Amino acid sequence: MSNECIFCKFRDERVLGECEYTITFLDTYPATPGHTLIVPKRHFASFFEATEDEMLAIGKAIQKAKVILDKEFAPDGYNIGINVGETAGQSVHHLHVHVMPRYKGDVEDPRGGVRWILWNKANYWKDKKIVNTISNSF
Repeated sequence: MSNECIFCKFRDERVLGECEYTITFLDTYPATPGHTLIVPKRHFASFFEATEDEMLAIGKAIQKAKVILDKEFAPDGYNIGINVGETAGQSVHHLHVHVMPRYKGDVEDPRGGVRWILWNKANYWKDKKIVNTISNSF
């Protein structure tokens, strides 16, 4: 726990759920209606620092948030994302998972989803020459 961290101090009426390891709440600055954050109670920055129990709790919290968001906002889809490190856009250095409801027509062409973070690489289906070299290394 950190006295400087906005997520460690967080408590208000936006809470949708809580367990031993996580708290789930509506984002203060939502990118979409129902944009929700899942935050571990233990203070650490990276998803890669989470314990197995924390990872399991985060997964369960995502599922529970979906049930609530489906009922309250009736989205047509979801993006789920985690920023790890400043280069990836992490601005609060306490792990948090974005659960972002998506709605038909909220963008002109949703194909590529989270790939639009790197806008010049998002439209991968246009370039038929792309070869997936990573899949051969697993």
